[in-house]
Amino acid sequence: MSISSRFAVGIHILALIELNNEGVTSSEFLAKSVNTNPAVIRKLMGMLKKAGLIEVNPGIAGAKLAKKLSSITLFDVYKAVNVVQDKELFSIHESSHPDCLVGRNIQNTIEPLFTAAQLAMEKVLRNVTLEDVVRDIAAKENIC
Repeated sequence: MSISSRFAVGIHILALIELNNEGVTSSEFLAKSVNTNPAVIRKLMGMLKKAGLIEVNPGIAGAKLAKKLSSITLFDVYKAVNVVQDKELFSIHESSHPDCLVGRNIQNTIEPLFTAAQLAMEKVLRNVTLEDVVRDIAAKENIC
């Protein structure tokens, strides 16, 4: 199992909105880049709008960033697209056998480790901005 692709697609949408800032960034345009259905893109754009990351107007094609690139972190995107709830990145099986020494202790043993791992990942995401992502893409494409 992995984190929902909504996270990667959310980053993709925001980066493409920025890099296509002179064109119309419609859901159809974004869907073609992501290679998915425009309805999927519209759903994610709704989440990004609700989080205050983009501006869209009903009935008018296109979207624009609602904040500066440098003020949008990957953690903002992660939270906006509802990847996981707090302390739920890792699932722990609920039905261990209580008569087994591992079964009755495994949850309490590994839950703090899983929580620490999630918090560490989220700390990294808080320190990477959309500006960093766009800069890296631009450098790879020699459009700096």
